[in-house]
Amino acid sequence: MSFKSIFPPIDTVLEMEPEELAPFVLKYLATQDQINRYNITLGSSPELITYAGTKVQPLCQRLMEAWMWLEKEGFVIPRPGQQHDWAMITRRGRKVLDAQDFDTYRKESVLRAVNLDPILVRKVKPAFLQGDYDTAIFQAFKEVEVRVRKKGNFSESQIGVALMREAFKPKTGKLTNTAADPGEQQATMDLFAGAIGTFKNPSSHRDVNYKPEAVADIIGIANQLLRIVDEIA
Repeated sequence: MSFKSIFPPIDTVLEMEPEELAPFVLKYLATQDQINRYNITLGSSPELITYAGTKVQPLCQRLMEAWMWLEKEGFVIPRPGQQHDWAMITRRGRKVLDAQDFDTYRKESVLRAVNLDPILVRKVKPAFLQGDYDTAIFQAFKEVEVRVRKKGNFSESQIGVALMREAFKPKTGKLTNTAADPGEQQATMDLFAGAIGTFKNPSSHRDVNYKPEAVADIIGIANQLLRIVDEIA
């Protein structure tokens, strides 16, 4: 299998954390007769150049970070009896290769960290990449709820749709833009309440069966709501 057939697009790879990229590296290593960390991180491989173009050097840095993570987790070890950084995939690594659904990781629609709220990057993106979509959606809209509660200084007992309607109530809500048109005030309240009711509540009560592309879009909605809250004076 070629490098390009295993890895996501180069711009996606450059955004990934080592633990996110590591499964791709492991799968690629499994296709090689001889494994050496420098075989894929020197930057002179025609295969790498074809894949990454002018971004070979940052790619090599990401690959080395992922390699070191694989070593730390015990998926790759130095090959006994050999020198010069020759390595092998461990029994643990082989088990992961046999069991892991790598399609989840290499979706071209992987949630991009660019312009994503830092809390969503830390709490939501890992769950998304692992295919735990219920958790990803729930955590995204939980953060919306937490941010609204904190911004409006609401009590912990005020939650969910009721909290959104109280916070953005036309004319009197603590987070309402009273300078906006009355219809816009109503629409903002409905937007927040509707999003929480549609996405957070179902994922907290039962399994949801969204495709990865839909989940990425839903998290994007939460991201925009967080941006609106942060911009409130």
